[in-house]
Amino acid sequence: MRQPISCLFSAFLLIGSLAGCQSASTNAMASAENNPHKGRLIYHNPMNAPEAVADWIMEGPGEVTFSDGWMRMYSPDQAMHHVFWAPVQLPDSFVAEWQAQSLNDEAGLVIVFFAAKGENGENIFDPALPARDGTFTQYTEGAIRSYHISYYANAAHNPDRGHANLRKNNTFSLLQQGQVRIPTDSTKVHQIRLIKRQAHIQLYVDDRLVIDYTDNQPVVDGVDTGPALTNGWLGFRQMKWTDFQYRSLRIWTLTDA
Repeated sequence: MRQPISCLFSAFLLIGSLAGCQSASTNAMASAENNPHKGRLIYHNPMNAPEAVADWIMEGPGEVTFSDGWMRMYSPDQAMHHVFWAPVQLPDSFVAEWQAQSLNDEAGLVIVFFAAKGENGENIFDPALPARDGTFTQYTEGAIRSYHISYYANAAHNPDRGHANLRKNNTFSLLQQGQVRIPTDSTKVHQIRLIKRQAHIQLYVDDRLVIDYTDNQPVVDGVDTGPALTNGWLGFRQMKWTDFQYRSLRIWTLTDA
């Protein structure tokens, strides 16, 4: 069931290429692209208190707690996977940054969904869409479309996976097998940067390019995935074994898109 995190008020600030599976590029432009031309700040959330995420939407039995300026997310008793959606629709081109840290290096899997909308362009919170409870196939093969990147992957059924994946839903198509993401044994604080320049998608972990893909060839492994996805919502997903904390989410427009 969808469960809004209730509180008195919200503290977030909302202001005003190759087809198929491929290795991430490490070309000479990587350094420059990791310093994109940020435009207007369209969303800022410190993620440091319950009121900061009062209007976020939790799907599945995930819980959040707060300490020392961080939001911890986990599933009590490792009951079930869960997705926590930010309440703002993002444009076709943006740069998002946040910090993340594993609190349990024994098992877990962390994903960011983005450009998420109903398959007919609906708001993902449209009550006419089928209810979602954290079950993965509801997001990857169901009634919403999105991209997702797994940037920490140490699942109990597939431990210590050495690379990030970029997939396109609702065909669950693997667009790119990327570089090594957050190391599975790391409990350090990591800086994440997600850049979407229309069809061009990049993800950096600590200034290291992990995903670099342009979604300009719809047919992937014989499946027509459709045109590149445009605007939509962003959310954080965790598998049930995961215990991660997050802080300082900032999202800007891009002036060079």
